[in-house]
Amino acid sequence: MTLPTDETPATAEDPTAPVRFPAGFLWGAATAAYQIEGAAREDGRTPSIWDTFSHTPGKVTGGDTGDVACDHYHRWRADVALMAELGLGAYRFSTSWPRVQPGGRGPASQRGLDFYRALTDELLAAGITPALTLYHWDLPQELEDAGGWPARETAYRFAEYAGIVADALGDRVELWTTLNEPWCSAFLGYGSGVHAPGRTDPVAALRAAHHLNLGHGLAVQALRAALPARARVTVSLNPAAVRPRTGSPADQDAARRIDALATRVFTGPMLHGRYDEDLLADTARVTDWSFVRDGDPGLAGQPLDCLCVNYYTPTVVSTAPEGTVPERRDGHGAGAHSPWPGADRVAFHQLPGERTAMGWSIDPGGLRDLLLRFHREAPGTPLYVTENGAAYPDEPDADGRFHDPARIAYVHRHLEAVHEAIRQGADVRGYFVWSLLDNFEWAWGYGKRFGLVHVDYATQRRTPKSSAAWYARLARSGTLPPPA
Repeated sequence: MTLPTDETPATAEDPTAPVRFPAGFLWGAATAAYQIEGAAREDGRTPSIWDTFSHTPGKVTGGDTGDVACDHYHRWRADVALMAELGLGAYRFSTSWPRVQPGGRGPASQRGLDFYRALTDELLAAGITPALTLYHWDLPQELEDAGGWPARETAYRFAEYAGIVADALGDRVELWTTLNEPWCSAFLGYGSGVHAPGRTDPVAALRAAHHLNLGHGLAVQALRAALPARARVTVSLNPAAVRPRTGSPADQDAARRIDALATRVFTGPMLHGRYDEDLLADTARVTDWSFVRDGDPGLAGQPLDCLCVNYYTPTVVSTAPEGTVPERRDGHGAGAHSPWPGADRVAFHQLPGERTAMGWSIDPGGLRDLLLRFHREAPGTPLYVTENGAAYPDEPDADGRFHDPARIAYVHRHLEAVHEAIRQGADVRGYFVWSLLDNFEWAWGYGKRFGLVHVDYATQRRTPKSSAAWYARLARSGTLPPPA
């Protein structure tokens, strides 16, 4: 992987100066296996929790499933050629656990591994750095049936799977991510139930969070044992940029509680080898945390080569009357089950102004603040933005072209925020836009489009949007083009 030099970027003092990123800054796009691959029952792949969830009536908008998605499993060569046309320096993808290791235990499927070997070879031949994520929410259904992430055994099965993939692709891939957004896996999957597997148990959510931390640490150990020294190991978190609605002590305490549940429940063990005392106190009436064994938090805190941040929208909170159910943090609004165990007197608020098609407020300052936070909290650790982007209702013009100026403006403003964080000292070395392709957007089905490239799901035709051409200019030059 080509990494940045110490070249100093242009400062913000001169508003007329072009916004240039450091030499070697990595420009990429991201996807996830279940969202694009399809081929749900081919070559030995077994069901994941998202196969089961999406086939359960009422769980996904429109009854959509990932059975076909973008058919990337059969169209990967053309998709890599498209990435090359866009000048991407890197591609972040995830391996499908039930495709690689059907059932989540036992021997690997060579047909599954061969798919990722071929994809990686094609990326390298095109000059594109492969960035591999081991887990993007597709737990094998058999492991969920055995207890899922609330069960300790799942962490050990995850480490075994990590070793399998490392043995197969360690000679090709240099950037390895253990987990993508474990907050969503734990608290949307087992707390609010709006993501797979759809369980609504606050204790299970906290147990899942801990075993995701443990699984991460065990997987890092497995990766270190199998990978060459040049490989880099990381995790992609979606920390909350939490702000109190007012300066009142009550609102500030609400922000503290949400920060503990959204961010520090993972960064405490992963970065510092501990759970913060205020998190344990806040959730003491939910669980006694007896599922945490001696040494677990330290085991989760394996040294990382870099740290990855996913960001879309800020989190604004205030205190609320007793009995208030905190809203979900997934764009679905309020619901009967909270993803915030121990924080039931918190209200969530939208910022005034423009929102994306997900209903999410737009505030690039949240991304800048998170990057500077981790610059301070993990000094000397390089940072990457591994997801950032926006959904909009893209419609073709009379000539069948897709113009998406709102998406360009969104990415432009957030990259200005990244550049400002770099200017203030954060060692940010890359940015991956979400997403390369329109895809299966989880519980929203195919109704929300994040892609630089439009996908006609009936024909599987790919049509680059104007944002794709804009991003290609950026990837090739390293200089932020004007948004217009």
